[in-house]
Amino acid sequence: MLDAVAAIAAEAGRLALGRASGEYKRWEKAPGHPVCDVDLAVDAFLRERLAKLIPDAGWLSEETVDEPSRLGKRQVWIVDPIDGTRDFLRGRSGWCVSVALVEDGSPIVGVLDAPARSEVWAAQKGEGATRNGVAISASQRAALSGARMPIDALPKVDRDLVAVAKPNSIALRICMVAAGEADLVATYKWGHQWDLAAAALIASEAGAAVSDAVGRPLAFNTPGAAVFGVLACVPAIQVAALERFGERARAAL
Repeated sequence: MLDAVAAIAAEAGRLALGRASGEYKRWEKAPGHPVCDVDLAVDAFLRERLAKLIPDAGWLSEETVDEPSRLGKRQVWIVDPIDGTRDFLRGRSGWCVSVALVEDGSPIVGVLDAPARSEVWAAQKGEGATRNGVAISASQRAALSGARMPIDALPKVDRDLVAVAKPNSIALRICMVAAGEADLVATYKWGHQWDLAAAALIASEAGAAVSDAVGRPLAFNTPGAAVFGVLACVPAIQVAALERFGERARAAL
């Protein structure tokens, strides 16, 4: 199943990359939330191809009107056709096609295809995670101070951390933790399950700790498909990270 999903995600990635430098229509679904017709084309392609793998599976995607019938399905595809649309629109590389197969509320297959970066991230539950076919693992950092965080700029209160380059895609930022290229990703605002499903599996299979912003386990295929932030980090700093960022998250709630 993982190989089949990866092959479909790769085709979708090529479709998106092939139109990245051409003409396309763009608009805002809501203020600050850009979308383009390439998102919709990739979404339609993925739905058609993934439905052939598991005809009875439900469907949840950023670019498809939600169908409540998915809640009665044991297996559901959770898809973001282009995660990191801002980078796609700007001609940058920090975007990917995100595909996850969720079973009983938990991801069992996850693939991120990032063709502009020549990267394919993949995981199957219980079998570890890879980038371009090579096994990856989270770092062994033991202290929060000095932890690398993909972010544009650190606030003063977090100057003991180390900022590293940040792709627009939250999924790719989480996978930086999975590959030992970052130690911590923390957000504390409401988001969506399609942003996290594939990346959360890849990170956890690589040995990272993954939760929502206040430390609760992530659950998928829920009504509303919302998640309150994400904390992905190396396990040894999870308690310290929750003490710092969880407090801000609870205040935001």
